[in-house]
Amino acid sequence: MKTPLRSIIITAAVLALGALGGFAAKALGMPLPFMLGALLSTSIMVVLFPRALPADYKTPVNFRGLFIALIGLSIGAQVTWQVLGDLVHAIPTFILLTGFVPLVLWVNYMIFRKIGGYDPPTAYFSSTPGGLVEAMLMGEQAGADERLVAMQQFLRIIMVVTMVPVGLSIYYGHPVGSAAGMTFSRADAGLEHFPEVIVLVVIGFAFGKIGHLPAGQFVGPMIVGMIASLSGMVEVEVPGYMINAAQVVIGALLGTRFNGMNIAMILRGSGLSVMSVGSMLLIGCICSAIAKPLTGEPFDVLLISFSPGGVTEMALIALSLQANPAFVSVHHIYRIVLTIIVMTWGYRRYLIGGR
Repeated sequence: MKTPLRSIIITAAVLALGALGGFAAKALGMPLPFMLGALLSTSIMVVLFPRALPADYKTPVNFRGLFIALIGLSIGAQVTWQVLGDLVHAIPTFILLTGFVPLVLWVNYMIFRKIGGYDPPTAYFSSTPGGLVEAMLMGEQAGADERLVAMQQFLRIIMVVTMVPVGLSIYYGHPVGSAAGMTFSRADAGLEHFPEVIVLVVIGFAFGKIGHLPAGQFVGPMIVGMIASLSGMVEVEVPGYMINAAQVVIGALLGTRFNGMNIAMILRGSGLSVMSVGSMLLIGCICSAIAKPLTGEPFDVLLISFSPGGVTEMALIALSLQANPAFVSVHHIYRIVLTIIVMTWGYRRYLIGGR
């Protein structure tokens, strides 16, 4: 019999396993450890032990949504007037990124639809070059196979945020990103910042729902974070422990979506992901080569800006390279927003309209 208490106990056990996976990944020096570690630990559990979770178990949507909102707020809070002013010379890269997103989405769609044989909604939401949470939320509403969308999006992030930092670590001769111990939050951000963060998260969460924004759990708080930062009314300092906790919750609960998937399915998805990620990085290299003489930015910094991995991890890599982290982070924020716009428009125009 399904009861709220039973669901809470199961969710608590899943989060505990995710936290263990996050700390293990951090100890191993993995990039984006708390998100990917939690994801891997829970997804491996449900794949190897398919009866570990009851068939009627559903992830608590609103509970998960508050932590998604926290990530959105932290990303929006990175935008300042100085950041915006310093980005004038980045106009060529934003133009290229505007073409990059729909191009790679189309290439990925062809891979997952024609080679992978996925149905149109599943292929489409598996193809987005970013916005893991947004693709999951919209895919659920569109009737896509949530397991396949989750798997392909997770594999995209795993491959990008692993290959790029590892490759750059080898190239530079020292670790980069979270493997170097970098953090996106101030070390002295403590409990005193808890109240305003919670208030802004709730406001952003409500704004996303009331405004019916696409992936509103994420976009609403992100807009609120940008407004708070640009207005100067509130100094948004999201403590590191809150970011880590949010990553554990999001990774662990999304990892449960692998329930019912077998190893053969995952291996097949990995092959498709290699083709997908390879094509995205190749297009990113071409865009970076075009943008280099136009912006004066180094090729590797540009490549990080075009690599469709985690926003936080890409920003951490930029910090460890002593590059302009604002250049990288704002590009990835733009990529997420543009992905949401293109994803929504393309689905309504071609998939729903073509039925």
